[in-house]
Amino acid sequence: MKKILIIGLGLIGSSIALGIKKAHPEFEILGSDREEVENIAQKRGIIDSKVELVKGAQEADIIILAVPISATLELLKQIATFDLKDGLLITDAGSTKSEIVKLANQLFSGTKVKFIGGHPMVGSHKSGVMAADINLFENAYYVLTEESQELRELLKGLHAKFIILDAKEHDKVTGQVSHFPHILASTLVWQSDDYAKEHPLVKHLAAGGFRDLTRIAEADSLMWTSVLLSNPEITIDRIENFKKQLDGIAQKIANRDSQAIEHFFEEGKKIRQAMEIHKGALPNFYDLFISVPDEKGVVLRVLALLQDFSITNIKINEENREDIHGQLQISFKRAEDLQEACEIIEKATDFTVV
Repeated sequence: MKKILIIGLGLIGSSIALGIKKAHPEFEILGSDREEVENIAQKRGIIDSKVELVKGAQEADIIILAVPISATLELLKQIATFDLKDGLLITDAGSTKSEIVKLANQLFSGTKVKFIGGHPMVGSHKSGVMAADINLFENAYYVLTEESQELRELLKGLHAKFIILDAKEHDKVTGQVSHFPHILASTLVWQSDDYAKEHPLVKHLAAGGFRDLTRIAEADSLMWTSVLLSNPEITIDRIENFKKQLDGIAQKIANRDSQAIEHFFEEGKKIRQAMEIHKGALPNFYDLFISVPDEKGVVLRVLALLQDFSITNIKINEENREDIHGQLQISFKRAEDLQEACEIIEKATDFTVV
């Protein structure tokens, strides 16, 4: 019976544990985190037992580090000093890979311990052990820095799509499509807040486009600080490149070059449509917009029709609704659920559904 130690029982670590237990009920899942988190995970059947770090690492056949990048680096240094099993496999779930893989290779060089970097490219509105979701990784990309049939077999219950990507290339790609967008979202929020000092209606009229562009500005600040500081060169390069892109469109506007501006938007639309956004690193949620009357019980009526669905978020859009197609907004994790929910509501009501 293999023993799997998961260090960090937040959303990612706990969800991985559920996937392993589903595919390999014979494996023993050990968990290490704060005591209160361990207790919750054990009570909910996410782990089989809680364990002290040294004891768990020495007993484990596989160790999964599901903690922030800075903590991963420190844990690797600690684990390297323990008396570990020959053939131990260690992996992580960090958002950057080069710094982690480089350190692990240095620490375990000449030993029988194997480290393979990992990055499950998923997200959720929720966090922590209570948000553990066995379906979190379904059809999402899961990056490994090198091929490992052992990890593929261990994690097959996640139903993720594994891809092999060199650590440096991983950081270049995610620097563009994951790390930089978080900077952009927060910068836009900062800019708007500053602009609102002279134009206060900015905060009231921010609508659909602003909402979609800035949603990720609410992400964990400590985590993203750690991410950026572990991938600084790529991050700065993307910022400098974006400045040039902005200067380019600014010049087109200044020149009143309508043809160039139209081309800018049209080509941007085509490029966006061709990208596999639904499989990317950023959390994706499928939104259903319903135009409902302002009547008592109408929201409960809609939710009753959807009681068998997994819903990630519910929002009532009461004020400015530019670019928003209904007063009731319900978010699903899967496109299939959105489509089925749409059909159910259209058959059962006369509400307009988009």
